[in-house]
Amino acid sequence: MEKRQHRRPPPPPPTLPFEIHTLDLEPDPPEHTQQMYKKGKKDVVFDSIPSFFNNIKSSNSTPYSEEYGNAVIVRAYPLGMALANRNFNVEDGRESGVEPRKGLEFDSADDAREFYNVYATRVGFRTRTGQLYRSRSDGSVSSRRFVCSKEGFQLSSRTGCPAFIRVQRRDSGKWVIDQMHKDHNHELGDVEESHPPVLQQKASMGRKSSVEVSSRKKLKLLAEVDDGQPCSSGSISVKRVRTGADGQPIAEPYAGLVFTSADEAYNFYVRYADEAGFKTRIGQLFRSKNNGSITSRRFVCSKEGFQHPSRVGCGAFMRIKRQESGTWMVDRLQKDHNHDLEPHTGTHKKSSTASKKFTDEVNGGLDSLDLLEINNGVHLNSSQGNNIGSEWYRLLLDYFQSRQAEDTGFFYSVEVDNGVCMSIFWADGRSRFACSQFGDVIVVDTSYRKTNYLVPFAMFVGVNHHKQPVLLGCALIANESKESFIWLFRTWLRAMSGCRPKSIIADQDMAIQQAIAHVFPGTRHRFSMWQIREKERENLRSMSTEFKYEYEKCIYESQTNAEFNTMWNALVNKYGLKENAWLKEMYEKRESWVPLYLRGTFFAGIPVNESMESFFGTFLNAETPFGDFIARYEQGLEQRREEERKEDFNSSNLQAFLLTKEPIEEQCRRLYTLHVFQIFQKELLQCNNYLGIKSYEEGTISRYSVRRCGNDSEKHMVTFSASNLNVSCSCQMFEFEGVLCRHVLRVFIMLDIREIPSCYLLHRWTRNAEHGIVCDVDPGVSFQELKALMVWSLRETACKYIESGTTSLEKYRLACEIMREGAKKICRHR
Repeated sequence: MEKRQHRRPPPPPPTLPFEIHTLDLEPDPPEHTQQMYKKGKKDVVFDSIPSFFNNIKSSNSTPYSEEYGNAVIVRAYPLGMALANRNFNVEDGRESGVEPRKGLEFDSADDAREFYNVYATRVGFRTRTGQLYRSRSDGSVSSRRFVCSKEGFQLSSRTGCPAFIRVQRRDSGKWVIDQMHKDHNHELGDVEESHPPVLQQKASMGRKSSVEVSSRKKLKLLAEVDDGQPCSSGSISVKRVRTGADGQPIAEPYAGLVFTSADEAYNFYVRYADEAGFKTRIGQLFRSKNNGSITSRRFVCSKEGFQHPSRVGCGAFMRIKRQESGTWMVDRLQKDHNHDLEPHTGTHKKSSTASKKFTDEVNGGLDSLDLLEINNGVHLNSSQGNNIGSEWYRLLLDYFQSRQAEDTGFFYSVEVDNGVCMSIFWADGRSRFACSQFGDVIVVDTSYRKTNYLVPFAMFVGVNHHKQPVLLGCALIANESKESFIWLFRTWLRAMSGCRPKSIIADQDMAIQQAIAHVFPGTRHRFSMWQIREKERENLRSMSTEFKYEYEKCIYESQTNAEFNTMWNALVNKYGLKENAWLKEMYEKRESWVPLYLRGTFFAGIPVNESMESFFGTFLNAETPFGDFIARYEQGLEQRREEERKEDFNSSNLQAFLLTKEPIEEQCRRLYTLHVFQIFQKELLQCNNYLGIKSYEEGTISRYSVRRCGNDSEKHMVTFSASNLNVSCSCQMFEFEGVLCRHVLRVFIMLDIREIPSCYLLHRWTRNAEHGIVCDVDPGVSFQELKALMVWSLRETACKYIESGTTSLEKYRLACEIMREGAKKICRHR
């Protein structure tokens, strides 16, 4: 006979009197046991759960659970509590095997859903809540669909299963199945049993925990979980409880689980995720159309979506819905992940001192907010000042959450210092997609510092293929410390999927310089011109006009390093400025602001001696009042994007006139956007005013001196390799702007080169720059990051497609037909 292992005794049970509502014994239990407990519908009361089991044991010398193994299922409740109304007899359906049929009637839609869950568990599939339909007269829900979890194709695990039931509300208030489909297109298997509804309190009782005990091989008793504390929802299903790494039981979520607050639900999901081996994020929220209050929230696996390379589109989530009683109930749940789990990671325990609370009407919003920086989880040690007014946090976080419900690519993060909200960063999906195209050069615009600002509003701005400014993110900066800027740049980098810029234009403050060197090593930092101009006015105010003329000539007309040093030294000696501290500092930092030293780095042609125009123009600035900020922000953003759409249309539908007969002009007209082509065309026309003379040749390498006709002082050297068609010019226009200069074009014409090599036609300047991003991705990019780029690209294209397809009914029909044909082609390529 097999030797049985000694079982660990159960945890201490509650001491309240318990009544046994149901007791099922399988296989056939001893006759005396049936007589003792099966007494019609009358409940048997015991002082405590242990006394109940002792009573069983005293009836037989051999404990029942050992002799009859997997026989016992007990539902025990503290006296005074009653089972929630199940309306349709779900338990009867569970036992008798009732199947869905047209005409089957329920007291409520929730009863129908519970019935379908029970049926699904018995047959071997999972369910989801599908569409709902509303009355046109009063907007009330008139029918609901409950579907197989594999319905649709939104996740890789779904197979488009057609199984469903639809219940419709009758005039009597009853809900009746009027449509259904029972067949599945996938294999069915064992599914863990759904949970019964939670217990409801009687008015006279305080809040207590209900316990459901279930066992397969052994009789188990479990009254408490989570280190001896009652389950946060006030109810426990032991059938859904498993053991963690420390041997302690873990409560798992299930549809119907009830919480007193959204905060409690979030903490419960975090604990569950920690033990299960995954991380969580706060997903979408949904608001009432009547009063704007939050009606439901989603908590998702951190690998949900594709907005970041680490995300794999995981479908695991828990959604809670606010009930009329003010409690929150789990109404949708997906527990399966599409990636490996790491059991008991302990990652969420970092957040125990600063739990995330939610900005809704129940918990007081941000007035009582201890915000953990969800996307980073790292607390800063320094306690700096905060230039952001407290009212901004409520305003912006409410706005962010509403935007996330509309834009799945919307990203935001809040810096936390010792439990206090500090800097805020955000970027919508369009900005994040734009960065994948035009994030090679960014301008960190902190020009709010020019004035006595009301709000420290900063922007990340790029340059698109029409040479227009494009928004790559926004921030409110709490203070100007090194730590604040390090947090800001890291957060921007994370939001942009690790897309590092080649160059950055930002202020020269030491804190910013150090932060850029720390977060973007290898990225060229160029000082903002507005700040240099401010410093020049401050430090050179008393200097003569003659000095200013010579100073400008030294800075902007020097062509070589030696020439700059000669002119600089002559200038400071002539005017006795060798000990001027500011000029000393600027000379040491000359490689970050003098054009001569910047020409070899790509800056998308942003002029060195000019400040880039403000992205929001007159719509938004550092003095914008609090109440107008969001409205003006959206107006300014929409205007810029409308300008971009117009340029997209013009480049796609209009053609510039050719002004020469050179084949390279026709080639560039076909590829470039209108604006960039005009820049190229100007260089091509100007090249006719230059004369090229070969000054050196060795093997396949030739060097040409190209000078302007009638002006021998304006000359540049062009080096050309005939073996690989590599070319370079001493003016370095291509390196700086990405468009070939007049000097190189002069040499190409001399050599009768009729087509510009593809390496000198930057894809970022072409008409299809928005759609060819995947083709130009670096070989070292991970598949997940590549997938995120593809998702953004397709989403942006789809948005434009929808705009065009909804302008008329005819275009709508045409768009539908095109999509159907496209879907067929995609299916054929599977």
